[in-house]
Amino acid sequence: MLAILTSLLVLLVLLVPLFLIGVFLIGAYNRLVTLRNRYKNGYSQIDVQLKRRYDLIPNLVETAKGYLKHERGTLEAVVAARNAAYSANQRAAGNPGEAGAMKELIAAESGLTGALGRLFAVAEAYPDLKANQTMASLMEELTSTENKVAFARQAFNDSVMVYNTARETFPTNIVAGLFNFLAAELFVLDKPAEREAPKVSFA
Repeated sequence: MLAILTSLLVLLVLLVPLFLIGVFLIGAYNRLVTLRNRYKNGYSQIDVQLKRRYDLIPNLVETAKGYLKHERGTLEAVVAARNAAYSANQRAAGNPGEAGAMKELIAAESGLTGALGRLFAVAEAYPDLKANQTMASLMEELTSTENKVAFARQAFNDSVMVYNTARETFPTNIVAGLFNFLAAELFVLDKPAEREAPKVSFA
């Protein structure tokens, strides 16, 4: 009888730590999944606003086309930059936070912001275009969308930071390594000028 009790006690001493380790692994895994899903959801908010932005740009170009006949290169640059950004966004939306896709999106978005800035600068020289109600409305919508993108990007970056911190801190980093939870990339524009929405002034 004593041998049986001793065996049960030894078994209990072995099983309790295994049980606690199992509970820890499950909890850490679920936490990492939750945090990963949170930043992916954050990116979906950016995606909605970027698509809205991409949808506005062709209308903006069409409206400006009649006035900017001698600025064809500027309009073509905006269209090309919009298409590049749209493609980069589709790749990033497929795997938000993945370093290569995010870097490509950041570069494409920077290019689009620069092309739009050049279009706005050229448009300033055309009083009739500045007075066009459709153009003014599109510019206002674009500015509003740029602000929403900035807010969504901040929320995404906050979620990525929480996720990356969780996957890098001990002991959760062990679970992250075991189950291949990769680091997520922030959506940060590199140059200060690129952090600002294009300036719109048709007053």
